[in-house]
Amino acid sequence: MQDGVSRMRNVNGVHFRMFSSYHGVTSRLQTGDIRHSLKTKSFGNITNASTVGLFNLYPTSSFSSDSKHNDSSKEHIKNLTAISSISEKVALAEGNDKNKAEKHFSNDKNVGVDNVVSSSTFTSSIISALPPNAQLYAQLARFDKPIGTMLLLWPCFWSTSLAAGANATSATPATTEVTSTIIDVASITGDPKLLALFATGSFLMRGAGCTINDMWDAKYDARVSRTATRPLASGALSYKQATGFLGLQLTGGLGVLLSLPHLEYCFVLGAASLPLVGVYPLMKRFTNWPQLVLGMTFNWGCFMGWAAMHGSLEAHNGLSVLIPLYVGSTAWTLVYDTLYAHQDKKDDAKLGLKSTALHFSNQTTPILLGFSTLATGGWMMAGYNVGYVEPYYYLGCGIAGSHLHWQVLTADLNDPKNLAERFKSNTTVGAILFASCLAANAGALLS
Repeated sequence: MQDGVSRMRNVNGVHFRMFSSYHGVTSRLQTGDIRHSLKTKSFGNITNASTVGLFNLYPTSSFSSDSKHNDSSKEHIKNLTAISSISEKVALAEGNDKNKAEKHFSNDKNVGVDNVVSSSTFTSSIISALPPNAQLYAQLARFDKPIGTMLLLWPCFWSTSLAAGANATSATPATTEVTSTIIDVASITGDPKLLALFATGSFLMRGAGCTINDMWDAKYDARVSRTATRPLASGALSYKQATGFLGLQLTGGLGVLLSLPHLEYCFVLGAASLPLVGVYPLMKRFTNWPQLVLGMTFNWGCFMGWAAMHGSLEAHNGLSVLIPLYVGSTAWTLVYDTLYAHQDKKDDAKLGLKSTALHFSNQTTPILLGFSTLATGGWMMAGYNVGYVEPYYYLGCGIAGSHLHWQVLTADLNDPKNLAERFKSNTTVGAILFASCLAANAGALLS
């Protein structure tokens, strides 16, 4: 240990420079979590870090021969190294040298996959072309990770196409004869303008949900390796700036809602989802099932598409379709987001946060296989109640369900990259089910 002390003294200048750099970073952080942890671990007064050497922060007695002190000292040194790494990442993220930052993150396995696997190359290239300040807001809304938008969008598309299917399966023979020659695209997909509105609304509201989530969770995100570089967690954006941005996002979402047909009904139905959007980020503090609340939130589009097409959830016996569709889709979310939550389970456990990943623990695989079966069954029942008789829809549901089972059976619950790849693959599940709806609608019109 004395040799270690000598080596520490020899590199004291290096640690002095490290803490000088770190002091500049901490002055920009809003959460105060790192500063607090420094003080509670007897690091001394961090405000003096720019004028004192390492041994003003570490009393020499900390390096005594006592084994308890030895272990404590090693832990303190480990924390110093981790904090230095965080400070470098934050400085890179706040700077304009984006390429250098991305290279730094991609080479650091401890950062997690939030900035690596989950990003889309196409959207990332668009964001990199934005002005530096705009890039921060784009990152806050996860514009570089479109998978979240797609997961919010698919239930809207399914519901809209199933609503078109209700028209197709109830078409009179005369109507069928006319449309068997020239089939209107809207009779298969649902109103294309409506689909465009849902796409726009999903993009805006998913971004708003991310902003709300980060505003609630910035203090926690700063202490989780996968999320520590997010704009609010790193201090690159303030809460005031995030609040203003959220106002713009919600205004855009309101504009989409006001553009839907059957305005009064759709407005009330859409507004009814806002409490779920607001409270979801808090659920991980109070319940082992935050992924269930996410599923209830993300799949609200199951109701919106049908209401926008028919003006009521009861039209065409709609609830018999929408309830199994909503239940099945919520089960789908429980599958993909539980797998995703396994990336953060160690950090969540340390922070006292809850998730289905922690709750299911080593029973995750059999439980998620059950939810995968529930999702498949719910989707099939929705199509049956629409009136589909051709096999196209059910075949597609079977393929989508098999994909879900594959995700669960091949997931490595301790490999973040493996989990992130399976999470992203759920856009394929959504596309398969949507294609199944279109095929079933076309089959119903041509039969």
